[in-house]
Amino acid sequence: MPSDSALRIVWIYPDLLSTYGDQGNVLVLEQRARRRGIPTETIHVRSSDPIPETGDIYLIGGGEDRPQILAAERLRRNSGLHRAIASGAALLAVCAGYQIMGSTFGGEEGQPVQGIGLLDISSSRGPARAVGELVAEVDSALGLPVLTGFENHMGVTHLGPGVRPLSKTVAGIGNGDGFEGCYAGHVVGTYLHGPALARNPALADLLLSWRVGQLAPLDDRHFEALRRERLDAVLQG
Repeated sequence: MPSDSALRIVWIYPDLLSTYGDQGNVLVLEQRARRRGIPTETIHVRSSDPIPETGDIYLIGGGEDRPQILAAERLRRNSGLHRAIASGAALLAVCAGYQIMGSTFGGEEGQPVQGIGLLDISSSRGPARAVGELVAEVDSALGLPVLTGFENHMGVTHLGPGVRPLSKTVAGIGNGDGFEGCYAGHVVGTYLHGPALARNPALADLLLSWRVGQLAPLDDRHFEALRRERLDAVLQG
């Protein structure tokens, strides 16, 4: 990203996939960039609009079955996100958005629905809804602390050889195989709400660093208090 330009944050389909407060991820990225003197420009892309190819960090959130199916249909017709990622942009895909990034996911009646193939994953409906707090130990290659968040989904996600598990579950269901989420290059998929970046500011900083390089440290006492409260409630509960 040129030093004289604003960091472009693209929020994908807030009219379809913004059920669980995941727009908070946008706000956290804006705040953490600006606290470091990094100007930001946020673009809200509605489902009737094409995906711009010139963003730096893309975000997509969770939602119900029908909006998820509609979002996948519209993303399949528009290759802007694929081209942006191929050019080096970062992406955080949450819950329904995470499933859409794969080859298939479970529809309203559990039928397979075509995803957009950005990640080497496939998802289907699990035997029961996963609801509750989730704690997971991140792949050491990413250098992040333990993740904390809230999950609410029916999905079971299978990872192919083209991705790595984001984290190993300590509490909760995640992908359904002992792991939570996945990543490949600068793309991260996760079931974590909370919003995820509010509860895991180091993950927000990882996304930022992929586009702007090394970041100055911030005073994160308030974030850490929230993280500790949630972790203690789950691990000691």
